[in-house]
Amino acid sequence: MRIFLLVISYIFHPLFTPIGGTVAYFILTPKFTPPELKYGNLLPIFILTVIIPIIAYFILRNLGVVSTVFVPNLKERKYPLYINLLILFLVVYKVIGSYFIVELHFFFIGLIAATMTTLLLLFFKLKASIHLMGMGSIYMFLVCLSIHFEINITLGLSLLTIAVGLVATSRIYLKAHSKPELVVGLIIGILSQLLTIQYWL
Repeated sequence: MRIFLLVISYIFHPLFTPIGGTVAYFILTPKFTPPELKYGNLLPIFILTVIIPIIAYFILRNLGVVSTVFVPNLKERKYPLYINLLILFLVVYKVIGSYFIVELHFFFIGLIAATMTTLLLLFFKLKASIHLMGMGSIYMFLVCLSIHFEINITLGLSLLTIAVGLVATSRIYLKAHSKPELVVGLIIGILSQLLTIQYWL
């Protein structure tokens, strides 16, 4: 059971939230998307939000700043969040800004708001779950896309709901978070996307 839940924590790591939302958008959108527009977003976003953070993690680990990929304590969590915040701003202004896609733009604005809120809570000694923040962000983004494009993705949302439950279970089982920390993380992810939908939905 421990190995299974550990794998779940890796598969649904918040590192994959930005690229996950981007891929979901291009899969769901009924709009015609030229290949240069699609790959002009997917490739840079993948490099910036997955490859660079992995490299940054190994650098931080070698420097003794972080101990594991799940950054368990308050002090360690600040550095990956600072890096992630910088990367998200780069995506908004340098990647999406070049091929402006309103839905993706505000998805990333929501991620920036969620990351800033999670970072701010650390200064008050509150450790919200970044895993659940990422899951909540993608879940609400998919709900909004479903409404926006008037498409039925009930099956996908059902599977994602199960995934949210599995991730929450894994974080509790692995003693990475308390239940309130999971709830706070999920609420931050959901609200951060809800607050942006008025600008594009």
